[in-house]
Amino acid sequence: MSDKAIPKKTGAGNFFEDFQLGQVIDHATPRTVTEGDVALYCALYGSRFAVQSADSFAMDIGYEGAPIDDLLVFHVVFGKSVPDISLNAVANLGYANGRMIAPVYPGDTLSSRSEVIGLKETSNGKTGIVYVHTVGENQKGELVTDFVRWVLVNKKDPANPAPNLPEGQAVVPDLADCVSAEHLAAPTDLDMKEYNLTMAGSPHVWEDYVVGEKIDHVDGFTVEEAEHALATRLYQNTARVHFNQHSEKDGRFGRRIVYGGHVISICRSITFNGLGNAYKIAAINAGRHVAPIFAGNTVYAWSEVIDKMELPGHPGVGALRLRTVGLKDQNAQGFPYKDDAGKYDPAVVLDFDYTVLMPRRV
Repeated sequence: MSDKAIPKKTGAGNFFEDFQLGQVIDHATPRTVTEGDVALYCALYGSRFAVQSADSFAMDIGYEGAPIDDLLVFHVVFGKSVPDISLNAVANLGYANGRMIAPVYPGDTLSSRSEVIGLKETSNGKTGIVYVHTVGENQKGELVTDFVRWVLVNKKDPANPAPNLPEGQAVVPDLADCVSAEHLAAPTDLDMKEYNLTMAGSPHVWEDYVVGEKIDHVDGFTVEEAEHALATRLYQNTARVHFNQHSEKDGRFGRRIVYGGHVISICRSITFNGLGNAYKIAAINAGRHVAPIFAGNTVYAWSEVIDKMELPGHPGVGALRLRTVGLKDQNAQGFPYKDDAGKYDPAVVLDFDYTVLMPRRV
């Protein structure tokens, strides 16, 4: 048999010119999330939120058991999309309109699919931005999460034309600034009177927070090479920039980049000191990985309360919209963020806008 007659068995992933507006991609490899995954996630980040830590605590307020951490669900669904969307990415640029909808428990199987909702070629002609809406479902076909993200993707050949677009123009989706209160999937069947503040580790509830308040979470978390690689494998995220030092040594940074989701989970864990009763992430409103993180860097974080929302029909529960800012090798004293011209402080690595649920005083 000649070489020409043998079909190629491997794939190089999609490049910018391979995407089409409206394209729907069903991502491979459904993933059953186990108690082992939960234990490993806890070992990686040390998260202490009581609802995700103890079956007894979660069941007292009405859950079937301790639900899977919302960010672990997000990372698994995100990871499914990487081989099709961002295997050839330069960077994951941002998130919007993310919702954590239904609880996920050990034994549930997650799968995901994405629709291309925007395409924009960059001015240098070598890359383009791909906007996708990704949904995650459980084994029953129930929606557990969805989000929009946009990724800077290499072209296979800079001489190739951009994907077919209406009248040759870029299509950039119109995205809301945040997920509104009426679109938050807050549980309606929880009994928050049974929420034990002593066991949760914090006395502060929804009423104790003030819009504009800034919280220094104090603690630092040094990123280890083995841990960030292990975490990214846990999510079956195959992006080369996180794993292949042989290929990345000649890249932009000369070394592997830590998966941005690893930084988000580090910051979420750090926020326990000050936001210990933020028991659920309900929405990811926006997010930006401002600068890369590498093994050996130490992450600090501070948060600002952007908004407080009442949730009619959800007794004993309120919502806080937060901005958590992750910092590299600099503590949060002074709350480094942006200068008067809107330029980020050099220490900022993450700008994460999200909404959490918190018990109210009952």
